[in-house]
Order: sequence, then C-alpha cells, then structure tokens
Amino acid sequence: METPQQNHINKADFDFVYEPSEDSFLLIDALENDLEYLKNKNPIFCLEVGSGSGVIITALGMAFPNAICFSTDINIKACMMTKSTATYNKVIVETINMDLGSCFIEKKFDLIVFNPPYVVTESKECGGHDITASWAGGVKGREITDRLLPMIPKILTSTGTFYLLLIEENIPNEVIAIMSEYGFTSEIVIRRRVRNEHQLVLKCYNSI
Repeated sequence: METPQQNHINKADFDFVYEPSEDSFLLIDALENDLEYLKNKNPIFCLEVGSGSGVIITALGMAFPNAICFSTDINIKACMMTKSTATYNKVIVETINMDLGSCFIEKKFDLIVFNPPYVVTESKECGGHDITASWAGGVKGREITDRLLPMIPKILTSTGTFYLLLIEENIPNEVIAIMSEYGFTSEIVIRRRVRNEHQLVLKCYNSI
C-alpha cells in the first residue's frame, strides 16, 4: 500500500487535527500485510471511524480504487483535512461529521478501520469535539472504543473485517472477549513497540 502524500497540509493545522504518527502508519502496515486477504474479500464499501488527517482511508482508497470510501470524525476540522488529503491524492472519500458510526443503521461496510483515542485518561477528558478527541481514551484508554464495539455487528457485513489499533494498556484480551460475544473471531495481525507504548492491530471477522 502506498502512503498518501501530505504536502498540502499546513503544519499549523496539526494544532487542531491529530498528526499522522507511528500508530497511523502501524495500521497502514497491518492493512498492507493483509492486502492479499483483503483483495480476495474485494471490499466495496470501506469506512474509517475517526479519520483525523485522512491518511488511512486515503491509503485504502488508493489500494482499492473501485471501493466506495467513507470516513467519520467528531472533529469538523478533521473531516475537512480528510477530504483535502483524499482530494490531493486523487481519491474520493465521503466525509461525515459524526460521533463514531452512530448514524449508520445497516450492515453496509465490508471493511471498517479505527485508530481510536487510546491514551488512559480521566473520564472527564473524553467527549471533546476538538483535537483532544483524538487521544483521550478515559478508563483503560477504552471508553470510546467500547462505545464503538456494539456498533460493529450492526454496520459490518457478515463477510466484513474490522481492524482496530490498541495498546497493551487497553487490555486487548478484554476486547477480544467482547467481540467474541458478538460472534467475532479476533487475531493480532501486527505488533510494534514505539517508545514506551506496545501497539498492536486487532483483526475481527464474523466466525458464524
């Protein structure tokens, strides 16, 4: 997978939108490692929840030019940056200013990716609409992720795949157990230590 160009972004814009970092590129690497699997799945409708700068959904759009790509973000400035990143890289992405995937009501998406706010913080730091929404994860760094998980069975197709970035402090085994209750098999597809963080990407798919 090709990493999207970001020359169009003014450095000052990252005061308001999460700048692509090691976690962003780890998720792209996970998708690249699974590229043959994904090509066999031939995803038509792809969604990135919390798209930030838009590099991940744009990379997907570049890898799957026939796919119809959507992104959501609670931060309107992130939606605008996602749109500009996609356009700069000649990819069409429908961007929606939305809380997670709350406005979707049907099993529409063949592929969903989420790089959540995973930093362990106090609960009161969660729920912002600005750049804090990109990192403040509350208790276990998982309050936002735990809100999305019940939505996945409702909006992911029966043959679809969900990729989720986590750190060890998020207690990935608990996420695996939650997804198992929804009928999903989960596996860790990539791990990496970045400074003081142990990052990983979880792949979830319907086991029924």
